Amino acid sequence: MKALILSGGAGTRLRPLTYTGAKQLVPVANKPILFYVIENIVHAGIRDIGIIIAPETGQEVRDKVGSGERWGVNITYFVQEKPLGLAHAVLVAKDFLRDGPFLMYLGDNLIGSRVDREVREFAEDETLAASIFLKPVANPKAFGVAVVDDGGRVVDLVEKPEHPPSNLALVGIYLFRPLIFEAISNISPSRRGELEITDAISWLIKNGYKVQSHMVESWWLDTGKKDDLLLANDTVMDEWLKTDIRGYVDPDSVVTGRVVIEEGARVEQSTIRGPAIIGSGAHLIKANVGPFTAIGSGVRIVRSTVEHCVIMDNCVIEDIPRLEHSVLGRRVRVKPTVRNQECLSLMVGDDCVVEIAT
Repeated sequence: MKALILSGGAGTRLRPLTYTGAKQLVPVANKPILFYVIENIVHAGIRDIGIIIAPETGQEVRDKVGSGERWGVNITYFVQEKPLGLAHAVLVAKDFLRDGPFLMYLGDNLIGSRVDREVREFAEDETLAASIFLKPVANPKAFGVAVVDDGGRVVDLVEKPEHPPSNLALVGIYLFRPLIFEAISNISPSRRGELEITDAISWLIKNGYKVQSHMVESWWLDTGKKDDLLLANDTVMDEWLKTDIRGYVDPDSVVTGRVVIEEGARVEQSTIRGPAIIGSGAHLIKANVGPFTAIGSGVRIVRSTVEHCVIMDNCVIEDIPRLEHSVLGRRVRVKPTVRNQECLSLMVGDDCVVEIAT
């Protein structure tokens, strides 16, 4: 079996972070989201992986992921010139996928469980044309929604319905046989001009083909917005982080809880309360790092308190009494102003959010 990861898209909900990078490479617990996806696929025994990339961010994905050697897999890249829908992305990789069943996985999805059992069952049951992963949600209007019978067979799919027929959202993980290409050839673009994978699956259902569902019993996190990203960071660190201190911690520092300090990091006269991660080459001086904080490589924090934050590579935070519930992109500098304290001076790009205490 092969796998197809979708790593294109504009990432509009995570701007400005995604103006300069792919949303799938935004770090959660100091690891790109896309890497968690690849690891789950590899754990399922799949060794041939295709990745759909966009022209704008594709080279960054190639540079970060490479050939797949680090995971012992072969990775092939396919450029989707325009974001014309998930089903269109499948067509882009048709020559790669057409010979057998395949797993399709959205590259910005995080789930707290493996998919190896579902992959194995799909491979063994040739009566299945497709399988989809579902999760009950509180706001089904925001998702594609499925209706299933008592045996878990999917009987209907609706994309972002005004009146949801169920609360079962499509997670963004699918298993298909090559019959999906015939289904895609029989659908038309939606009102937003895209070939919808839900329409293709609906075609399978309406033509009598069997589509099975799998309920995700663990957590599922969409990382499309700032608060979602922080929640994903919290969840991954809380569930999976284990203490690993390889960097330098001086005798005047206090480290408690589950903390990772990567090789080359330096912690001096500082306090770190886990779960927390300090990236390679980071330097903390008289800093207080609170729980659920991921600090990237090359970050410098001096005389500042940081809690519940994602701080990406090469940021500098100096003399800030308290920074919390924040996401900082790469190379951001946060420091006090020397101007009148009643005056706020900013240089802010498109789609930033600035929250000021009043």
